[in-house]
Amino acid sequence: MTDPNVSVHPTATHVLVTVAGPDRPGITARLTEILSQMDTHLLDIEQVVVRGHLTLAMLIGIRVDRGVLKELLFAAKELGLGLDFKPVETPEVARPAAHRYVVTAIGPSLGATEIHALSQTLAEHRGNIAKISRLSLGALRSLEVQVDLPASDDATALKKALLRLSMESSFDIALQREGLFRRSKRLVVLDMDSTLITIEVIDELARAYGVVEQVAAVTERAMAGEMDYDEALRQRLAYLEGLEVSVLEKLAEELPLTDGAKRLMFVLKRLGYQTAVISGGFSIAAEALKAKLGIDYAYSNTLEVKGGRLTGRVVGPIVNGRRKAELLETIAQAEGVLLDQVIAVGDGANDLPMLEKAGLGIAFRAKPKLREAADTSISTGGLDSILYLLGISAEELEEVLGAP
Repeated sequence: MTDPNVSVHPTATHVLVTVAGPDRPGITARLTEILSQMDTHLLDIEQVVVRGHLTLAMLIGIRVDRGVLKELLFAAKELGLGLDFKPVETPEVARPAAHRYVVTAIGPSLGATEIHALSQTLAEHRGNIAKISRLSLGALRSLEVQVDLPASDDATALKKALLRLSMESSFDIALQREGLFRRSKRLVVLDMDSTLITIEVIDELARAYGVVEQVAAVTERAMAGEMDYDEALRQRLAYLEGLEVSVLEKLAEELPLTDGAKRLMFVLKRLGYQTAVISGGFSIAAEALKAKLGIDYAYSNTLEVKGGRLTGRVVGPIVNGRRKAELLETIAQAEGVLLDQVIAVGDGANDLPMLEKAGLGIAFRAKPKLREAADTSISTGGLDSILYLLGISAEELEEVLGAP
């Protein structure tokens, strides 16, 4: 504790007062009461409580009479708190212009090793930590870090460094520009196969029809760049000609949801978000998910059926990467939502156009190439981890989930 007999520098009129100790109701009220009674100007204030321990900082403007500091010291002692103060020459510290970013860390467990690696990476790229907030309950699994980056710096280098750290570690790291649009997302668009559900429907149909090796061979050629998406889909569907549509209908009834998918969609719906699934998969499956999860829009490929069997052809335009981006924009326009207010989530290369179109593009359990191109990625958590990227804490989630 600062000695109450130590005088403030005679030229200083502003003093930074820091109070720390066990938290309890009435502390801030008592200290600000002294300030108000002694006609002291409160210029700034910030308070945080961690596991019952309070830290309160106040920037005050004082007159020549320094009695207010003695009163604050006596009051702090009565409250069982430590109090320190130091004069500052100006009420605000002059700093270079900076942009505020938000870094969200998500993992099975975040300890000293993970936080050190994250903070060290930020420091190496001139990122100054302004605030750290815990998002998870119980074990420390997610936190949000507000970071100031010099306005002259390009955040691209920091993003790449955080991506490398994430790939080398056991936790996800997302970097977003802080601003109104980050906190006002209104539409969430998701891919279906290997994103909203854990399987690739076409592979399961091929397995049921005994042509899984032939379909896999076409998929491998497409991934090697030997054919485009549309041609690959046509060739794979040709192997399914004659398959009874009831096989697809039964599969659609039992689609395995990705971890956190049901929780994510429930919370988004409760909070008034619009949701959509835009998939290169098949409409029977997409419509089943739409009904099951209360999704607002569903767009995917419609398979031609004759006599209760698949013909191996698609009706209408193929939902490829370009089409996905177009549909995302169409939905946003219909809902009166700006693209900056849209989140797109996917796992494959054909999802990249819609991820680039959205204000926030998330690569979900994706290969490195897509993770590098997307705004951010999630690899260790479930789909409900997306809620942390919106700045929603676990405590707030419990409130939403528990609401009648």
